[in-house]
Amino acid sequence: MALITIAPDSLQLDNSKNAPSPEQARAWCQQLEAGDILYFPQTPISFRPQDLSLLLGQQQTGSTLHKNIAYKPNLDSVSGLDAGTTGAAELQQLQAIMRQYSQDVTRFLTRFLSPYQGRWQLDYASFRPQEEEGRDLPLRRRNDLLHTDAFPTRPTRGARILRFFNNIHPSRTRDWVVSDPFPALAPRYAPQQIALPAAGNSASRALRSLANAAGLGYAVPSLKRSPYDDFMMRFHNFLKENASFQADCRKEYLRFPAGSSWMVYTDMVPHAVLSGQYALEQTFLVEHQAMVSPESSPLSVLEAMTHSALV
Repeated sequence: MALITIAPDSLQLDNSKNAPSPEQARAWCQQLEAGDILYFPQTPISFRPQDLSLLLGQQQTGSTLHKNIAYKPNLDSVSGLDAGTTGAAELQQLQAIMRQYSQDVTRFLTRFLSPYQGRWQLDYASFRPQEEEGRDLPLRRRNDLLHTDAFPTRPTRGARILRFFNNIHPSRTRDWVVSDPFPALAPRYAPQQIALPAAGNSASRALRSLANAAGLGYAVPSLKRSPYDDFMMRFHNFLKENASFQADCRKEYLRFPAGSSWMVYTDMVPHAVLSGQYALEQTFLVEHQAMVSPESSPLSVLEAMTHSALV
């Protein structure tokens, strides 16, 4: 894992196409897929001062109920707000700000990561107004424990989880810790010496063997969840619940300054937020077939280990 700094003067766009060269865009995709973090010391996303002022005035209550304020682009709706303290006018303003943020990030990444263009699903955007340090959340929802991402209600069926973050706090850093990427962790916790599935066995049986060998337990996936999604959800929980992993794994500490942005495949890189307040984030589900280096993806790693199709 490496932190790749992209300075503002390196974002040289071709005036005729308003995009990086195909070679540069492909290289950025390849770095992301390898588990690197692309870091922008100065965010490429612009904000109106009045919008920032409104966001910085938010402070969610009842943190055990909602972690974030979520914007759902497909519904053009905002959820997670305290209905008792948010008036109709403020709700409309927040919805408009989140809509604009989602559109601006999508517009930027459509040019910046052109190999993925048209090959992703726009997922939720979120605003995280609370201080992360010391939050009182159930263990599986804690942000300060290292984990890879998986969505319990939104299975990806092998699509990659790409997330773009903005630290909009006026002065404080947002502090992360990351660890070894999924291709290094999977062989360690789902050992290669597991019995491979016999010919004709289903993908579900293959993942059952893999999950049992890793000590993750196993239940037959729901109709909406592929064997891959089922494993990734259990792996997310396993990492958070594994005190030995949390204490002893290799760690790299990162501090993202005020006004910066970064993006990472969070299904690949174990990450945790140790402290910070006021961040925005947009998630994309990128098709596995769009990968520049598909062999390093979690789906490819698991399918190579089980010799089975898992989606």
